This record gives sequence, C-alpha cells and structure tokens, in this order.
Amino acid sequence: MKKLWISFLFCAMYLLSFAQTDTLQNVRTDSAKFTATDTSTRANVDSSLTTDTTLRIINVNPFFSVHVDSTLSYQFQINKDLPNSFWFLKNAPVGLRLNKDNGLLSFKADKSYFLSGRLKYDYNYTVTIGIQNLANPKERVDTTFSIVFFNTEIIPSDLKPQVSGTVYIEEGDTLRFKVLCEAGSFPFENIMTLTSIPIGQFSPVQKCDDEFKWTPSYDFVKETDTGKGKQVVVSFIGSTKFKMQDTAVLKIIVRNGLNYPLAVEQYNQLVHDMNSYIIKLKYTFLQLDRTIKKTKRTRTGFDLTAASAALSGTVLSTSDNDQTKRTGLILPSVGLVLTPLKEASAPPKNAEQNQATLVRSSIKRLEYIVQDNKLVGEKDPNLLDKMTKIREELKQSQLQLIDVPIEITNDMTEEELNRYFNSRKVNKKYTLKKG
Repeated sequence: MKKLWISFLFCAMYLLSFAQTDTLQNVRTDSAKFTATDTSTRANVDSSLTTDTTLRIINVNPFFSVHVDSTLSYQFQINKDLPNSFWFLKNAPVGLRLNKDNGLLSFKADKSYFLSGRLKYDYNYTVTIGIQNLANPKERVDTTFSIVFFNTEIIPSDLKPQVSGTVYIEEGDTLRFKVLCEAGSFPFENIMTLTSIPIGQFSPVQKCDDEFKWTPSYDFVKETDTGKGKQVVVSFIGSTKFKMQDTAVLKIIVRNGLNYPLAVEQYNQLVHDMNSYIIKLKYTFLQLDRTIKKTKRTRTGFDLTAASAALSGTVLSTSDNDQTKRTGLILPSVGLVLTPLKEASAPPKNAEQNQATLVRSSIKRLEYIVQDNKLVGEKDPNLLDKMTKIREELKQSQLQLIDVPIEITNDMTEEELNRYFNSRKVNKKYTLKKG
C-alpha cells in the first residue's frame, strides 16, 4: 500500500513539471509576438513623423499665471526645423516679449506697470502667438494662450468724492459732484448710495465716476428745525467681487433759502397793489383839486360882485341926480350883504386843501419808494428787504390817509391822470414855498 502511494506521488510531480514547461513556452511565444508588434508600431510612428509636413507648435501652454515682480520664461517649439522663420505676438500686454528667432517667451511683471494702470490684476489677457516661414509665405501657424497676473499683497480700493467733510448749500441750489475711485487689487463693481433721511429725488452713484446730483426743495427745512437748517449724511459704499467694502461719508447742511420764483411773484403783486393805490390817490387828488377850484371860483365871483357894487355906489353917489345918488348910497350895502352869502354858499375848503396837499405828498413818496426798490437781476439779494420797505410804506400811507375818501371809480386813464398830476399848474399850486 505504501508503494502504491509513492508511485502516485511521482506521477503527480511528473504531470506538474510538464504543465509548467508548457506554460513557460506559451509566455515566451506571446512575448515574442508583443515585441514584434511593438517594433511594428514604432516603425509606423517613425514613418508618420517623417511624413508629417504640417507646421505645428507642439508645446502650447494655454494658460500662464504670473505673480507680480516674478519672471516668466517659456520656450515654444515646433515640429520642424525652420532656419528661416519669424515668431510674432498679437494683443500682447505691456512687457510681454517674444524672441522672433527662437520663440522664447519672456516677461518680468514689474509692479510699476500695475501702479501706473498699464496692467491689471486678475484680468485675463488673451494673446495670439504664431510663426511664419519666411521662405514659404503659405507655411504659417498661430494659436492663442491666456495670461493672468496676480498679487498676494492685496491693495484696497478707495472711494474719493470730489468734495469731503461738510458741505453747506441753500434750498433751491443744486449740489453736484463725482465720486472717483482709487483702484487697488480689485476694483469696485458697484457702489450703493445711502442717506440718513429721505431727501426726495436725487441722482444716485452706482459706479465709479458717476455724478451725485441733488436739489433740495424750498420746503425741505421746516420751521421746527433748529438753526434754520437741516443736516443730511450721505454714505457711498463700494463693493468688490470679493465683497470687500469701502465707505465714504459726506455731511450736507441745508440752510433755509428764499424761494425766489414765489418771492418774485409776491413782489410783483405788491408793486401792482402799490401802483393801483397810487392811481386811486391820483384820482382822489383830482376830485379834491376840482372841488377846491370850484369853490375858489364861486368865492371869487362873490368878491368881484361886491367890489363892483361898492365901486358903482361910489361912482353913483357923486352924481347930481338925487335918484342916482340915492342908488349910489345903497350899492355899497349890497356888497356888504354879499359877504355873508359868500361864506354861507361857498365856505373856504381848507380841509380839502390840506387833504389835497397830503395826498399829493403821499403819491410822490410812494412813487419814489417803488422806483427806489426795483429788483436788480433775477435773484436780488435784497429782495426781502425791498418787499418789506414797500409793504411798510403802503401800510403807513393807508393809515395816514384813512380819513380821506379814496375814490374807487375812475373815468380817466392812467396817462390822463399822470398828465394832470404832473402838469405845471398843479406843481406850481402845491409846491411848498420857502418861508
């Protein structure tokens, strides 16, 4: 039994050695086949390289990232040996150079380029690079790559309004200025305008170099505001794409201003009322003067009649005829009788005379006040003072002539009244004489 097991073991070992030999032979056969295939492939690749005649740049890097103050050096290669060729660049940023003979790209990112604004951080510059066979104009190739400059030192951007601190304006005036930006590593993408209180319509600032424009209305400052002024704080908040912010604050003091359009209308209405009152006074003066003239003519008639009667009596009393002499003695008594009749029927108009003189002087004074307080320009700085002066003189004249009946109806034109009022007779009659 033991011999049988030994025989079985020797048979198994023989079969195992035979299988390993067969496997090793298969591996060698496959290795020979693979070597033959690889040799054939290499031969095909070499054949394709020798038959490739299209000019190509074989090591194009599509993207370059350059740190400021660093140096870039990159050698471009082609698939041919062209002794007579020309390398070129298009749309290259300042400082980027290419050797026209060997295709060596070089750049030194000097910080001065960025401080002067000739280069920008985090901006994708697209550059075209190409090569031209000078011996064969048709043989040419070009492609593009991108280059971006970055800086690990972050320079903040600042907002710079054209005005700063505190600005004083008046109601109705227009405040306008630009908000400038001092660009840093990352420029502002948007600017927000905020005010401490609602200010109505204004032009907001949304980006750099925008203009802020605001005109406060004439009712912006209320009577309850202290110091006849109101304070407004305007804030400009700029944000970059990385949410870095800068804020510029401006304080605006709005003072209570004069509403010139409305004030001019009030002034014109006041002058119109003054002129209308002057016209009424002139017509009143005309009526008073006519009454005085009528009374004076009546009294003059009585005086002439009495004088004529006395003179006739004197003449007739010297006559030789007794009847005529008797009539001459009676006539002087007739003259004496006419005197009380004159006083009764045409009493002297002293009050009217005084009133006419007062009305005429008031007219002269009011005309002078209107002439002396005319407006100078569209925005007379003394507009309120002139209005106050005209209003006070008008009120004073009305109080002074409160007992004089002012005629409302008028059947004469303004030119006729002025012609009568400025006539030589009236001026001579009512001109004050030196004592």
